[in-house]
Amino acid sequence: MSTSRDAILAAIRSKTLEPTPLPTLEQDWIRFDDPIAQFGSVLEFVGGKCVRCESLAAVQETLDTVVECQTAVVRCSTVSGVGRPTLSIDDIDDPHSLDTVDFAVLRGQFAVAENGAVWVTDAGLRHRVPFFLSQHLALIVPSSEVVPNMHEAFQRLTFKDRGFGCFISGPSKTADIEQSLVIGAHGPRSHIVFLVDSIDA
Repeated sequence: MSTSRDAILAAIRSKTLEPTPLPTLEQDWIRFDDPIAQFGSVLEFVGGKCVRCESLAAVQETLDTVVECQTAVVRCSTVSGVGRPTLSIDDIDDPHSLDTVDFAVLRGQFAVAENGAVWVTDAGLRHRVPFFLSQHLALIVPSSEVVPNMHEAFQRLTFKDRGFGCFISGPSKTADIEQSLVIGAHGPRSHIVFLVDSIDA
């Protein structure tokens, strides 16, 4: 006995659509005269901060003036010589215990000028939770690794191996409640990206 569902499905199957080629990424996407300045401007707009430094030593000098870093009781860092860590992520077995981290200094792979985002992965990182559980987050990115738009950003991504990766743009925030923007709603309350001219591998 035929049903309305069968009739609908039969009607759908009887129609054929002409195949449509996928769009090419080789197009004239948005570009900027100064991608680094654009990245900093967008990041500030979404609640973050961008600091350009010549070296990792200069990053530490800047962190020595950042109140959130100086008043942090628990600090972690995956960048040698930066952050003055009080604990090592590699020594932690249970990632849940990292919810006490006040300030984290981690590496970012590259940045996107269009939306102020930084691509991060868990490569060489035992636990990825500091990206999200830390009260304050600082990312270190080579200044040469700023791409203008998300189209070029996605061309850089590879998925040969299983792993973790995501884009982070500014501190955590929400505007769902009464359309009022709240910074640090469910993650880092502040976010600094250091674009470093000379960075160790």
